[in-house]
Amino acid sequence: MAAPTRVFAFRDARWAPDPVLAPSAAVRSPQPAPLIIDNGSFQTRAGWACPDPSVPAEPLLRFRSLAARSRGARGGAGAETQVGNDLGSPEPLRWLLRSPFDRNVPVQLELQELLFDHVFQRLGGCVDHPIVLTEAVCNPLYSRQMMSELLFECYQVPKVSYGVDSLYSFYHNRRQNWPCSGLVISSGYQCTHILPVLEGRLDAKNCKRINLGGCQAAVYLQRLLQLKYPGHFAAITLSRMEEILHEHSYMAQDYTEELQKWRCPEYYENNVHKMQLPFSNKLLGSTVASEEKQEKRQQQLRRLQELNARRREEKLQLDQERLDRLLYVQLTLIYPQELLEDGQMDQFHKALVELNMDSAEELQSYINKLSLSVEQTKQKILQSEVNIEVDVVDSKPETPDLDPMGSEQSLEDVESINEFEPLFAEEQPEVEKPVAAVQPVFNLAEYHQLFLGTERIRAPEIVFQPSLIGEDQAGIAETMQYVLERYSKEQQAILVQNVFLTGGNTMYPGLKARVQKELLEMRPFQSSFQVHLASSPVLDAWYGARDWALEYMSREEGWISRKDYEEKGGEYLKEHCASNVYVPIRLPKQAPRAAEAPSRASGTGNPSEQA
Repeated sequence: MAAPTRVFAFRDARWAPDPVLAPSAAVRSPQPAPLIIDNGSFQTRAGWACPDPSVPAEPLLRFRSLAARSRGARGGAGAETQVGNDLGSPEPLRWLLRSPFDRNVPVQLELQELLFDHVFQRLGGCVDHPIVLTEAVCNPLYSRQMMSELLFECYQVPKVSYGVDSLYSFYHNRRQNWPCSGLVISSGYQCTHILPVLEGRLDAKNCKRINLGGCQAAVYLQRLLQLKYPGHFAAITLSRMEEILHEHSYMAQDYTEELQKWRCPEYYENNVHKMQLPFSNKLLGSTVASEEKQEKRQQQLRRLQELNARRREEKLQLDQERLDRLLYVQLTLIYPQELLEDGQMDQFHKALVELNMDSAEELQSYINKLSLSVEQTKQKILQSEVNIEVDVVDSKPETPDLDPMGSEQSLEDVESINEFEPLFAEEQPEVEKPVAAVQPVFNLAEYHQLFLGTERIRAPEIVFQPSLIGEDQAGIAETMQYVLERYSKEQQAILVQNVFLTGGNTMYPGLKARVQKELLEMRPFQSSFQVHLASSPVLDAWYGARDWALEYMSREEGWISRKDYEEKGGEYLKEHCASNVYVPIRLPKQAPRAAEAPSRASGTGNPSEQA
């Protein structure tokens, strides 16, 4: 049975600019509704947390966390800044793209301000609403301080709440009464985190981070395919690699065993995905069939035959005019006395000079040659009407000693006919070639295809084996085992009963089965565990933040007011069920100067002892 054809075309979708949305009255009354901003390193999502059914319970804005600022033309407009979906496509501006994130921590607050400006402008300029903002696990105090300063000082927001995106997703997918415990595995665009949650609170001391995510997988896949297809180096872009990861990659349950399967030709033919790159038939020549080539050749022959016949007729007309003029001159030579009587003898000599002739014999010889040329041309015209074959007009003049008066026209004919000599040469019947010879047909479409075999599993595998890309880090399985070993057996049993997978990089088919296999190998014999995947790994962080905001909207827990910001600093954090743990800055105590005074007094009071 033949394998189905698995040829897929790249979508290369362009981003549509975000519209400006007017806020509805429901988000302002009876009190301002919280604005939920999932500030991710890959994508920013923003929307309202409003119980009113008229307000959509989903993000209204979704755009890449990127900005590009052009320098502007000389003498023209100034620099232009584009954010998110306004970029259209990232590839033409790849060298101009900037992100406010270092890994998953925002450090470029100037670029972060551009993202916030884009959010507030597209949502109607509403900055007087409470803000729920996601942040990284164990976010540095300096990053939170700068973020609070930006929100309170620049935008004058009334209050703000910070929470961890993966904990919001865990909160949204809770399957039992809160608080609950579990082990959260969050894999995003830049990093992968292992987060233990005990009794609804994050155990920040035992959190671990792996500096690998979807970005590193896309770069690794790009390098693999560029080495495999060096002829399509420029066409293998990061955007297309991300599309391959999202739609054509999967996680192998056993990586070594899966590689052995790909060694089998039949398995390869049944599972390979062929990605079609855009191409044009005019790049490497025509790929038409032999019948189309034959038809094209016949059309060229007919066109050249018509052109040749028209040129013969023009040549015959010119030769006939020359012959008539020579005959007229010859008649005047026969009756020279009449010319003398009429005073036209000077005209006769002038005509001979123009013909570059000295005597009547030379004139008669030239007339005979031109008459012969006219007769031959008439015969060729009659022959071409009967015979289908195309007779090419000889590029050399048949009468080399013709009158110079027509030499310029003859040269033009020769040059114009020489232009078509290669065409006539190409259309000669191929007598010497064997009839049975088959011309090879070049498949241009197949040349522009990327065959995805083991690359479908090699790129996602780096989160379990970072050594594939030369990273000296532990993978998900080793890190998960290390975190579990820091707890007692009873706590380990509680954590593994709710292993929760979230984040955009956990959407590979087979990832859940792979985590179950790793847990089965590391857990004791006949021990139980459960692995759950988020209902929407990409959007559940925003949904969880919305759920939390609706529940804690009228409470003081978790909200940082402007008064708290002014009194306790920008790094201050009010903890809640989905937040980080607040660790205040502790300055080292300085030694009291009162203890130094007696020693100084004793030292200065007895100079003899010092000596």
